[in-house]
Amino acid sequence: MNEIFKRVSIRKFESRPVEAEKIEKILRAAMAAPSAGNQQPWEFYVVRNKEKIAALAQSHEYAGCAAGAPAVIVPCVKTEGLRYPVMAEIDLAIATENLLLEITAQGLGGVWLGIAPVAERVEKVDAILGIGEKARAFALVPLGYPAEDRPHQDRYDESRIHYID
Repeated sequence: MNEIFKRVSIRKFESRPVEAEKIEKILRAAMAAPSAGNQQPWEFYVVRNKEKIAALAQSHEYAGCAAGAPAVIVPCVKTEGLRYPVMAEIDLAIATENLLLEITAQGLGGVWLGIAPVAERVEKVDAILGIGEKARAFALVPLGYPAEDRPHQDRYDESRIHYID
């Protein structure tokens, strides 16, 4: 999993579109994530409409970088039919990490912009996309071909490891 050690948050993108095949591979990776009781509590909105992307970029103070992305994937939490609803957002976090790793594997860049659990952000994104009652926005993931080169940070910190023998 070399992508774990290559992935960085990319906030600047080239204007060229992301190929449909790459988007599908990214979504397949997200849906391969484990989930509590295999409930798979996710829906994904792939936003390529420039007006919608511009609106998403205005959804909260940290989302501005989405404006320059050729696509934004919005992972959403289903609100019905869940065996373990209390675990649904954790499941979405795992799926979103898989999504980010596959973005890197596809030679693209992306960034996780938090939406949930901030109710105001969730409501804004839900309204922009017309998500409805059966799901709610979890995150924004702007993606595209990187227009910036950022080095990976080594975050390994031995002082945070505790062995119990």
